[in-house]
Amino acid sequence: MKIEFHYETDFKLDVEEGYSDWISRIIAKEKAVLGELNYIFCNDTYLLNVNEQYLGHDTFTDIITFDYVEGNTISGDIFISIERVIENAAKYEVGFAVELQRVMSHGVLHLLGYNDKAEEEQTLMKSKENEMMELFHVEQ
Repeated sequence: MKIEFHYETDFKLDVEEGYSDWISRIIAKEKAVLGELNYIFCNDTYLLNVNEQYLGHDTFTDIITFDYVEGNTISGDIFISIERVIENAAKYEVGFAVELQRVMSHGVLHLLGYNDKAEEEQTLMKSKENEMMELFHVEQ
């Protein structure tokens, strides 16, 4: 089906097609089918409002994923705070692009059924993020 990118901030992906191809390959690697997937890039305030309104959480976060998966068809809305990505990149001493890829893959991995509540799940999630980031090939 399709992956769309929406911008509620000044940030824009340089090569949307490359990111779409990468996310599609993640889904295919997990033997699932792409449905309708929306990435919404925003700032902290925007995502805090989403977090409060829909999840009842009064906290900043880097990503919120809304799951519309039906069977093996992966669909959802993935909200990403660019401000959190910038801050986390500095915190973890990685480049912005690397942290953005981690967060983008994290969202789709949730839709693919991976969780990160328990320590064991967090370890698997981190491993899957690293595996999926190696699939990233975008000509800049």
